[in-house]
Amino acid sequence: MSGQFEAIVEIQRPIEEVFGFLANGENDTKFSPRVIRIAKTTEGPTGVGTVYTSTVKDAGLTTERQFRITAFDAPTRIRWAETSKNLVTAKEGGYDLETTGSGGTRVRIFNQLEGHGVGKALVRLALSAARKDSDAFGRRIKAAVEAP
Repeated sequence: MSGQFEAIVEIQRPIEEVFGFLANGENDTKFSPRVIRIAKTTEGPTGVGTVYTSTVKDAGLTTERQFRITAFDAPTRIRWAETSKNLVTAKEGGYDLETTGSGGTRVRIFNQLEGHGVGKALVRLALSAARKDSDAFGRRIKAAVEAP
């Protein structure tokens, strides 16, 4: 089983600035309390093929995760896929950005979660929790990007 959650938020910063912040996966610790640490594990600037490795804590379990950037179209689109083998993984995730009339940026974030093995039974719980937190998640991204 798989399913998706998403959030949409408007950030009062120019699209290039928002894209730059989100393109640096190491910023995830600034808005995602489940991310304990994250690091880029490939050389060069972020782009298609870049890999980020993270340690996350979900529902009391600490796991190691790897994500590969699969699309990188500055300043409007980033996509990733989880390559690590965990009970529940992000089959696809991403950011879609667009400029608002006020000079800010509208950001849509989504993750498509998929269960594997026993995780097929757990993915519903993970999706439920992610959907309940999606608006707050969007607000945390907004606060992190807008922080001085």
